Amino acid sequence: MRYLFALLLLLVPILGVWTFVEADRWQLWFPENVSSFGGEIDGLFNLIMYMVAFTFIVTEVALAWFVFKYSANRPGKGVFTHGSHKLEMIWTAIPAVALLFIAFSQMETWAKVKFESNFPKTGEYTKEKPIAELWASQFDWRVRYPGDDGVIGTVDDLERSYEFVVPVDTDVVFHLRSRDVIHSFFVPEFRLKQDALPGHTIPVWFRAEKEGIYDLVCAELCGWGHYKMSGRMTVVSKEEFAKRMAEIKAEWYSNGKEQG
Repeated sequence: MRYLFALLLLLVPILGVWTFVEADRWQLWFPENVSSFGGEIDGLFNLIMYMVAFTFIVTEVALAWFVFKYSANRPGKGVFTHGSHKLEMIWTAIPAVALLFIAFSQMETWAKVKFESNFPKTGEYTKEKPIAELWASQFDWRVRYPGDDGVIGTVDDLERSYEFVVPVDTDVVFHLRSRDVIHSFFVPEFRLKQDALPGHTIPVWFRAEKEGIYDLVCAELCGWGHYKMSGRMTVVSKEEFAKRMAEIKAEWYSNGKEQG
């Protein structure tokens, strides 16, 4: 039986590594990255995954070896130990060093994505002049675009439910807000996730590099209807974006009447 148990334990890291190797071919891995900083996010994920995979393999192999070696019948009484202070220091120091390495490795990317000092300061959209406000609430997303005056919060604002339309290859800054509880803006293809906190206006930026329609989901459990709080990010050409804004304006001013 000791041979069987040791073999089963060895199969765990083998199957685990094989699954990760084949996951991309089976389309079980990340969706396509379409944002300017997505590659850096994926790089950090892979770094942590390789570190964890190495530790996992070493641990499982050691566990299989110990099960095989010490499960054999041995004459005499067992030898007891109260531990080793030196060994405890080593296995405390190694994870500490690994965590520090991860912390320093992610600082530049984190600052690029999250620090307002690194947000786009030139171009069509900035923190002071966002493309829109995105309001999260139980259980929907609402987008508020500025009207002709270019300022959000005035009487000519335009609103849209569920769909957030943005131009491709453009640094986009928007303000994220919540009407009630904590929600979380998450678009997997953008590698972008940001919590929306009630009472706070949080600037968010990204640059989508490919046109398409992408799922916008809430990644924070926000109530009984959390499962249905979905929307979509629509990335279009700059010409199409101007056309869509004109359509939204016409629909908003139509007062619900069909356009002839």
